[in-house]
Amino acid sequence: MFRENKSHLQTELFNTTTLMHPRTIAQLKKSWAPIYYEHVFCRIDEKKFAHLYCENNGSPNKPVNILLSLEFIKHLYDYTDEQLLEQYYFNYQIAYALGQRNLGELYICERTLYDFRRRLYEYTIQHPEEEDLIFQQFQGLLEHFLAITKIKTNEQRMDSTAIMPNIKRAGRLSLAFDVLKKGVAACPQELLPEKLQKVLEPAFKTEVLYRSRSQDVQARLEKIVELQEELLALTSNLPEIQAKPEIKLVQRFIDEQTTYDPEQKKRIVKENKDIRPDSLQSAYDQDATFRKKGNKEQVGYVCNLTETCSEENDVQFITDYVLEKNTKADVEMAAERLPKIKERTGVTDLYTDGGYYGEDLHRKAEAELNVKMHYTNLTGRQPEAGKIPLTAFKIENRQKVLACPQQQTPTHTFYDEAKRKITAWFDPQICRECPLHEQCPVKIQKKKALLQFNQSALLAAETRQEMADSQCRRENTSKRAAIEGTVSAIKRGHGAQKLTVRGQIKSALVMGFKCIAHNFQQLKNWFHIKRKEAREISVKPKISLPGVGVPI
Repeated sequence: MFRENKSHLQTELFNTTTLMHPRTIAQLKKSWAPIYYEHVFCRIDEKKFAHLYCENNGSPNKPVNILLSLEFIKHLYDYTDEQLLEQYYFNYQIAYALGQRNLGELYICERTLYDFRRRLYEYTIQHPEEEDLIFQQFQGLLEHFLAITKIKTNEQRMDSTAIMPNIKRAGRLSLAFDVLKKGVAACPQELLPEKLQKVLEPAFKTEVLYRSRSQDVQARLEKIVELQEELLALTSNLPEIQAKPEIKLVQRFIDEQTTYDPEQKKRIVKENKDIRPDSLQSAYDQDATFRKKGNKEQVGYVCNLTETCSEENDVQFITDYVLEKNTKADVEMAAERLPKIKERTGVTDLYTDGGYYGEDLHRKAEAELNVKMHYTNLTGRQPEAGKIPLTAFKIENRQKVLACPQQQTPTHTFYDEAKRKITAWFDPQICRECPLHEQCPVKIQKKKALLQFNQSALLAAETRQEMADSQCRRENTSKRAAIEGTVSAIKRGHGAQKLTVRGQIKSALVMGFKCIAHNFQQLKNWFHIKRKEAREISVKPKISLPGVGVPI
């Protein structure tokens, strides 16, 4: 049964804090604990979590603001659950931050933490149309942080980073074995023939995985696939067993990793190059996908982060995050998140790398959202050296060609709105006599000189021209670069290098905890800066008085 925690609003007359030495109390007031209590703990909206509990039955829940705060603190300092509870039991700063003025006021065990996480996970699965509760809490705290710090949000930067869940990088043979073993373990043993029962024996794993030479891998893989097919055939007439996730996983593996050969009348293992990136990568995390970016291969997810970047800000806050399968492109994530970021923060300038460049995103940002996109570089094919760029032509509204670089006006021009293609015809005789005709993109034919290009090519040319300005490029690079430090802080400081959970939903919830923890760390830094400024103002410079000498 849900019940709000308001006991912290009225403390006991005599408690640990009141019994402290005044100087000790002063040190406590300077620590992070009062900041957390006032600006995080008291700002947690517990009512949003009421749906996790029964309305009118059962024992009252453990305080949601305490359970959430323990999760935030866990990721703030990258604690394990054991370390977290030890700190909660015996660290007075943590107790103070959680509204407790005496150590040991409320007992919380590991099981309580696990149960709260389970409720969060199940609610998120049951309500996929809603933003998860942790993201809602992230938004609420961010609004409060921005309000008290007066941080400007008109300029922001965006970047993505690979996130590895708690899985191993498995080869195809190891993956096939894991899938088979899970499927066999899910079936009643009395229904299985002897050769399938042996799959669960340690000797089978040793023989298949650790005594295989490189030339034997293909044959071993085919053997495991045959056992998987036999398992599926055995369970085909047993609907209850066939509906189990472990059996469905076997079917998925066969569908993705093999193809049926009608001549041999059996399934053939696909070549590595024919396996799709979104195919199964781990028997223990069905959401994880494969991605190769540059020379780096990664299995798991990608987290897209957005944060403020105005030079006038004392600190910068993360304003948005999203975790997706790593097969999703940066430009797709930006296109989905930018309207929401604009609505919440009023961003007007967004700094990104070239991976976020796309015609649709660029047009949507500038035309619909009034957001100026700034890039540090552009990916894709570079324009030919020595060729006249499209920006040298005079073009109206990116639709109508008015003149060429030599001020020749076209005989007529046309814009195909459906294909977003611009076409212009020039006098071929004038073009042949033009001194720039060899560098010009206009194609000279017998009866006409044709210029034809897509709007996307014009957008790319305009962006490249803007980046050609060294000062503009330096500014774009400077403002975007610091988000690499934010990514590093979250991955190394808050433990996102490799998560301790599996699955996209659980990983997204954990990344939410880490982003909230990072923003609180920035809030701490802001208070530290303001205290330092206040001390500098309060310390008056020594002024020598006229007529007063130094005693000898």
